[in-house]
Amino acid sequence: MDEAKAPPLILHVIHHLVIGGMENGVVNLINGLSPLDFRHAILCIEDFSDFSKRLERDDVPVIALKRSERGIWGTRREIYKICKRLKPAIVHSRNLSGLDALLPARLAGVRCLVHSEHGWDVSDLTGTRLRPQLLRRLHAPLISNYVAVSRDLERYLVDRVGIRSARVNQIYNGVDTQRFRPDFEARPGRSPTDGLFVIGTVGRLQLVKDQQTLLRGFARMIEDEPGMREFARLVIVGDGPLAMQLRELAESLGIAAITSFVGARDDIEKQLRSFDLFVLCSLNEGISNTILEAMATGLPVVASDVGGNPELLGTCGTLVKPGDVSQLSQALSDYAKNPAAARAVGDTVRTRAERLFSLDTMVARYNELYQRILRSDNDHASATTIGSTCVMSERK
Repeated sequence: MDEAKAPPLILHVIHHLVIGGMENGVVNLINGLSPLDFRHAILCIEDFSDFSKRLERDDVPVIALKRSERGIWGTRREIYKICKRLKPAIVHSRNLSGLDALLPARLAGVRCLVHSEHGWDVSDLTGTRLRPQLLRRLHAPLISNYVAVSRDLERYLVDRVGIRSARVNQIYNGVDTQRFRPDFEARPGRSPTDGLFVIGTVGRLQLVKDQQTLLRGFARMIEDEPGMREFARLVIVGDGPLAMQLRELAESLGIAAITSFVGARDDIEKQLRSFDLFVLCSLNEGISNTILEAMATGLPVVASDVGGNPELLGTCGTLVKPGDVSQLSQALSDYAKNPAAARAVGDTVRTRAERLFSLDTMVARYNELYQRILRSDNDHASATTIGSTCVMSERK
């Protein structure tokens, strides 16, 4: 394709392209934007996995920098070279490690730099650590526009990092409401033959997702109401560093026989359709893609009252204090004892997902942002050119 006639290139910078909520959002965005409007490349500060195969376009290069091997300054030199070679119209970095790309991109001549905040590091769950705040503040002059995926993160950027609110665009993640949809025939809890009530969660098995509290809450429910052992089941979808520890905890709590660890799966939509209740006990969240997927599937949701979770659920779900086993146990029990009420809540959250958090809405918001940034840059370039011409005319 003639480079002069090719659509503008967006270089997306992320830490790594593996299974994850933010990474899934990047892939969905690239798949959703029209190839007539934009080209794309993905720059991974570390590496990528087979998750990259979810990209539906075959013209999206994925580049691994492997910063842990190359070193920070070697990584920045390589980013500079890549920007000089690819000549992106926009560099869109994400989260703390993405800041590494901003100065090299600016030195390479990229004028439009967008930076997104998508969530919280496990070492800074409340956003109070000074070093990450300082790093974000030092890079602020390089950034054209910000994106925050929740109002909670928007407040963090404005109140703690000191970014002017006019520079921050709040755009929620979107969910594919066609892929994630109810399938009543597939839900064991809705079958009159088995009578099971399946409580499930999806997420990487790591500290910030706090599946320990879910296991303890489920065990407490069974302990308080032993009759539930006959029909209540817990399913944990995902893999991660705490996998063995969580299995051992389930064993020690006496719920291993009614708890299933199914590992990482590619058929998340099918897994969700097998649930009757979705639970997320995260210690903090930006915007949870798994909550959005559960909502679109028509599942009632119990989630910790942190980050963007209240924004997603509104008044349509159940929020519990993070780490509160007793409160979580009561919420699980309330739904398990009243499946009809659970179904009614599920219908409500499905409607909310379709109305406010569709994938089409997210893609349209980003498309508008990118187009606006490029128009503004073109207007600025035109004004600069006109001004230079006038100065040259006066000198003559």
